[in-house]
Amino acid sequence: MKFLLAAVNAKYIHSNPAIYSLKAYAKAYVKERELEDGSFQIETGEYTINNQPDEVLKDIYSRKPDAVGFSCYIWNIAFVLELVRDLPKILPHAEIWLGGPEVSYDASRILEQERSVYGIMTGEGEETFLKVVRAYLKGSRSYEKDKISALCTIDGVAVRNENGSVIENPLKTAADMSSIPFLYESLSGFENRIIYYESSRGCPFSCSYCLSSLDKSVRLRDTSLVLKELDFFIEKRVPQVKFVDRTFNCSRKHTREIWRHIMECDNGVTNFHFEISADLLNEEELELMSRMRPGLIQLEIGVQSTNPRTIEEIRRKMDLNLLKNAVARINSFENIHQHLDLIAGLPYENYESFKNSFNQVWDMKPEQLQLGFLKVLKGSYMSEMAEEYGLKFRQKPPYEVLSTKWLDYGEVLKLKALEEMLEVYGNSGQFRLTVKELCEEFETPFDLFEALAEHYESRGLFGISHSRMARYDILEQFIKDQVPEKLPRYRDLLVYDLYLRENLKSRPSFAADQEPFKDRVRAFFAEEALSFHYLTEGYEGYEARQLIKMAHIEVFRDGRAVLFDYKKRDALSHNAADYEIGIWRNEWQEEKQKQSRRPEY
Repeated sequence: MKFLLAAVNAKYIHSNPAIYSLKAYAKAYVKERELEDGSFQIETGEYTINNQPDEVLKDIYSRKPDAVGFSCYIWNIAFVLELVRDLPKILPHAEIWLGGPEVSYDASRILEQERSVYGIMTGEGEETFLKVVRAYLKGSRSYEKDKISALCTIDGVAVRNENGSVIENPLKTAADMSSIPFLYESLSGFENRIIYYESSRGCPFSCSYCLSSLDKSVRLRDTSLVLKELDFFIEKRVPQVKFVDRTFNCSRKHTREIWRHIMECDNGVTNFHFEISADLLNEEELELMSRMRPGLIQLEIGVQSTNPRTIEEIRRKMDLNLLKNAVARINSFENIHQHLDLIAGLPYENYESFKNSFNQVWDMKPEQLQLGFLKVLKGSYMSEMAEEYGLKFRQKPPYEVLSTKWLDYGEVLKLKALEEMLEVYGNSGQFRLTVKELCEEFETPFDLFEALAEHYESRGLFGISHSRMARYDILEQFIKDQVPEKLPRYRDLLVYDLYLRENLKSRPSFAADQEPFKDRVRAFFAEEALSFHYLTEGYEGYEARQLIKMAHIEVFRDGRAVLFDYKKRDALSHNAADYEIGIWRNEWQEEKQKQSRRPEY
């Protein structure tokens, strides 16, 4: 007997901790001989929504499972159901199970609709899957009816009985977090992928758009276990560990112990990602963060809206002033990446109100401002209030907002276009200097991104896969249209932004001519190869001709010569270190200008 736990992720870089947790829990607590001798096997398989369905079906078929369980979310449910409808055609005897948030709140309806689905596990899965495995073991030893009878009594399971009627049992128990085995026996298969880790479940808040609000009892994994498991990641020098805790800092003791530990055991490489409520931070926690290595942690902070009426309506508890102060303090440390979230389409938030929320969050100077759109999730309080809010949303996943009483569809489309501009020109970090100065040309930052979106729309630039250099050319044209008198200044800023990210092999057409400075560049690197005054890390043993290729000097229109060091990068922005090495005048140009001014005789 083989039970395949299958995950369909949004991207290859993602992984699905749920299926590994189910497998580890069942293996730890099922003592039957069948698991020990291998006659009952639990396998995992991970795919992505970018795979062709045929590829996934081929892999599942090659494994010859007797049962397949799919983990279902808003981003993969359409893909999963396509597989579910075709799988019985190639594996007619395989029993298909579904689980996850996308099937937990209307399990009976899905069973009635999808006749090829054998059963659904709702809510948290570890205890439920353990009981399902035991039912299969019981059935394999006696009769199929014993298995069906056992399945029909399991909390959190929806299944058909012997008569074909759907039986749905509510979830009554949740797993003790400390009883769940560590998911990562090794890191084989997780190379170049995000490692997800869970130290708590539940959320103390009741935000109406979020399913975590349904479980208000926060359950923590024993901190001593957490520290031991984090040591595994640190020893393996994994690039990033992403905590999936909904509000990581809801327990001060838990938070402080984990942050102190990763500081003390810092390997200089591993980054830890936490989703927190910034307004809960106290002085001791802020002081801890101030001493962290740049890049040791990064924070995701949900603001969602700055409209007090909206915050109250969505049942969110947030002190905006405390949040602003905390974000500002963290910014002052210059060692932590902050990612602040906004949601468009919330109740009582019209276009002007959202514009105000955007500008207030932009002014907090996060490394990224994530603009998301309300998703009306099954089982959430928001879905219950949809009619009262005039909330129209897509019928298919991800159930994204189309309009509300306060925001019409046309305005949603405008915000969609603005979101794309924000991602390209704001959150990418590739235009940091240019965008910072461009904001001063507009009444508010929102107005800048709105104007950029209109520029794209009027020229038919949306829906095209632009190269990075093309994005710079488009922005240069936008600046030419908006502030033509300042174009030389902005061209220099664009070039500066370009070289902060990479040592370009080909230069943009609007870059200043560097031909007159070639001899001075060679002389500079010849001297640097002897003393390494600026290039102090990773350049030893290289000659001047090699250094010229490894670093870059750009002379801007005002004469400033700037050296870009790609061996030394900022831990937060990943930009190259930059040094102003002097004022280099264009001697050839100056001489030409002098000659043009000489009187003729």
